[in-house]
This record gives sequence, structure tokens and C-alpha cells, in this order.
Amino acid sequence: MKMDEPINVFGDPLLACGMEPLTGFFRDGHCNTCAEDLGSHTVCVAVTEEFLEFSRSRGNDLSTPQKEFGFPGLAPGDRWCLCAARWLEAQKEGMAPRVYLQRTHIKALEVVPLTVLREYAADLN
Repeated sequence: MKMDEPINVFGDPLLACGMEPLTGFFRDGHCNTCAEDLGSHTVCVAVTEEFLEFSRSRGNDLSTPQKEFGFPGLAPGDRWCLCAARWLEAQKEGMAPRVYLQRTHIKALEVVPLTVLREYAADLN
């Protein structure tokens, strides 16, 4: 798999999203992506209980540990690389978590406009 260039939504180097738990399509702590990342795990968020419940209601339980996959389960406050389309779906339902723009990959803009991401910015940029 050839990783896309690690660039954030501002065209700057992509900052790490989360190391504990280790996030990202490549489990490298960054919201890096590639052609094989069909879900576009590119939006770095601050996980909330509301979002975890929303995701569970959509069939993706992110809070329950799955030890066989080395997944500890997420808790409110964790940083996580979300699929851009799932984040947008949550946003339309009023349940989107805050976004770390400098930690969100530029490919997220293929799904979510920057103006929308800025409305949910957890950081100042």
C-alpha cells in the first residue's frame, strides 16, 4: 500500500492524531490514508459519548474493546481518526464530535467541505 502524502487540510504537514489508543488506518497515530482506505479514515476528532452512541446505533461499536484485534475500545476524550463520511453523517444528525484540523488529512475535503469542518474545530486553525 502506498500512503498518500501526509498533508493536513491547510496543506501543511499532518500532525499526529492519537497514540493512546493508537489510531489511523495504518495504526501509526496519524490520519494517513491510501487508495485501499475505502472508508477514508481522515478526520481527527475528540471522541464524545454522544458520538459513540451514534456510531453504535449505526452498527459500529467503537466503545467495546475487541482484544482479538488489539482494539481497547474508545472513551470520551480519546482522539480518533474517523471515516469522513461517518463524521459527515453524524454532523447532519447533530452528533458530530469536534475536529482537530491540523491533524485531519487533506483527503477528508473530498467528502467534507473545509467550511463545515471549521465549524467543529477543536483547535484554533
